[in-house]
Amino acid sequence: MSAGRGLYTPEMLGAAMELTAHPWNDALPLKGSARSRSCGSAIEIALQLDDAGRIAALAIKPHACAVGQAAAARFAASAAGRNAAQIVAARAALAEWLGGAGETPDWPGIELLEPARAYPARHGAILLAWDAAITAME
Repeated sequence: MSAGRGLYTPEMLGAAMELTAHPWNDALPLKGSARSRSCGSAIEIALQLDDAGRIAALAIKPHACAVGQAAAARFAASAAGRNAAQIVAARAALAEWLGGAGETPDWPGIELLEPARAYPARHGAILLAWDAAITAME
């Protein structure tokens, strides 16, 4: 099995397609973007927060590889109701896990990205949605 086939599993590609459920919406007031230095992938995110500072609505515009898109889809599926501190903590746990330390992060569906841990050049793409959301919420 080639390395690419091991990374781009049918599940990973299917998850990337889930972003269609979060189409871009210019009306959302908070915007952020992030770009991976290692691969050039990028994500733009638009958010609306509720009165308690939690994500109430989001939209994503991906310019990323399938791994980055699959990670963004996992982010989008479970971001609602989370505040900035929770997003920052989840991003830190995800980065630790990708680096080989720490347990699997407490983010629903994140285990889908397990094959990408062996590809450090993709780690930046995986973190994009969290990074873009943090920028939007600042």
